[in-house]
Amino acid sequence: MYKVSPTVQGEKVHFKEPDPAFYEAIGEEGMRKLMYDFYDIIYESDIAHFFPQDPEEFEAVKVRNSKFFIQLCGGPKVYEGESKGMELNQYMVRLHDDFSIYEKSRLEWLGAMREALEKVDIAQHLKDDFWNYVEQFSKLTVNTTVDGSKYYQDL
Repeated sequence: MYKVSPTVQGEKVHFKEPDPAFYEAIGEEGMRKLMYDFYDIIYESDIAHFFPQDPEEFEAVKVRNSKFFIQLCGGPKVYEGESKGMELNQYMVRLHDDFSIYEKSRLEWLGAMREALEKVDIAQHLKDDFWNYVEQFSKLTVNTTVDGSKYYQDL
C-alpha cells in the first residue's frame, strides 16, 4: 500500500507538503495521537538510540515533533519558536545533520510511520498524500553512506 523508493545520493528530492485536508480530517488531537503512536513505535525500534531514553526527555521530543507536523500539515503555527526563523522543512533537514543517518535508519523510521498511519481512520487518499510527503522528505535526512562517508542534501 505505501511505497518506498530508495535514496540516491546527489539526486534532487522532489516533495510537496501534505494537503491541508489531511489536517482538517485528522484534527490537532488526531495529529498528536498519530505522532505519539509513531514515537512509541520508534522507542521500541532499531533506531531508538537516536532519541533520548529518559522518559521525560522522550516525551518532550513527542510534544515538539507533534508541533512540527501540526503546523506543517496546515494547523496552527505552534512550531514557529522551535525553527529559529528558518523555513520548517529546511530546519528539519538541518536538525538531522548532527546524526549519522543511513538509508537503513530511514527505512526503519518509515516502517514506524507506516504502522502508526495505518491506524488512522480517515480517507485513504489523505493518508497516501501524507505518506508521499514523509517518504520523499525523509530522503533529505539521509546523510551517511554504507561506507560511512557523509553527505548533506539541500532542498
